[in-house]
Amino acid sequence: DPNQMQQVFLNLINNAQYFMAQAHGGGTLTIRSQSGDDKIRVEVEDTGPGIPEENLDKIFDPFFTTKEVGEGTGLGLSVSYGIVRDHGGRIWAESEGQGSTFIVELPVETACEGG
Repeated sequence: DPNQMQQVFLNLINNAQYFMAQAHGGGTLTIRSQSGDDKIRVEVEDTGPGIPEENLDKIFDPFFTTKEVGEGTGLGLSVSYGIVRDHGGRIWAESEGQGSTFIVELPVETACEGG
């Protein structure tokens, strides 16, 4: 579902922009994609403050947020996780010190003509 995938990437981009702005007033967002082994991989990398190690395993939990009160619901990454899983893929984050990288891997599907 392209609309759902758009929501996933919009959530990742918006989060990166928010945290880079909070930390430095801006930053660099890099999006890379590659395909192979019957899957596509998209990496969304930012130069923000990074994700503390103790939060890495919680960031996809519903209502978990580190944003200021009134700035977020804690649902964006949880919803994104569900969408990616529903599409047969996986999503995770990597962060060591400064910056974060969110990786989305999805299976490549080919359309069948004639149903």
